Formats: sequence, structure tokens, C-alpha cells
Amino acid sequence: MTFKAQWYRDKFAKKRGKGFCGYPVATVAFYGPDDTIATKVVVGIVAYEGADADPVERWFCKTTDPRTDPEVTEAIVRFIDQHGAKSVAAADRVIGCPHEEGIDYPEGEKCTQCPFWANRDRWSGEIMQ
Repeated sequence: MTFKAQWYRDKFAKKRGKGFCGYPVATVAFYGPDDTIATKVVVGIVAYEGADADPVERWFCKTTDPRTDPEVTEAIVRFIDQHGAKSVAAADRVIGCPHEEGIDYPEGEKCTQCPFWANRDRWSGEIMQ
């Protein structure tokens, strides 16, 4: 890993580890076809309590995992800095399918491309009955 890549990785980890330091808050979520590899990361900026995330940026990776891709990490850090986020809230794992309901598959249905998530709670990873 290059010095630059390590610097951005460390900067992201530091921002993430500080906890709540005020608004705006950057939310970071990783998505993938299962819980072992991410193929998408979504970062949203929440300006104040109760607000929807806006702006929202998405990055997709076909050959690498965005959690370890230095170019994606740099883009995430730059996006967070550009929007003046004081806090970073990030899940420490893949939390669901990278496809979007209503865009990639019909509303109210399960994604046919990611059967791993079909009957699984995205927060706990446990299979739902």
C-alpha cells in the first residue's frame, strides 16, 4: 500500500472512531451480494437531526472491495471533507444487497440477484423466520 493510500485509510479510520462530534454527519454504508465482500459504498451527509441524507454519493467496485480500495477510500474522505462533516457514522460490515428496491427490482419484492439477503436481517446478519 502506498503512503498516500495509507494516509487516507488512517484519516477515514480516525474520523470514524471519534464518535459523534456534531452535525453535519456523514453516514457510510457498504453493500454486497453477501456478507463477505462489498461491491458498493454509499455516503450521505445529514445536515441536522431528523434531516434526510443530502447529498448522497455512491461508488461501485467490480473487481475490488471498496472497504480496501485506496481510490475509493480517498474519494470517500474527500467527499466527507468537502461537505464539512463533523462526525462519521459507519457500519463495520456489509449491511445488505447493493441493488436498490424500486430501481433495480420492484418495490416490495426481494432482489433476485442477491439470494443471500432474501431472508436475512441486514443489521444482525441472522436469518429471519
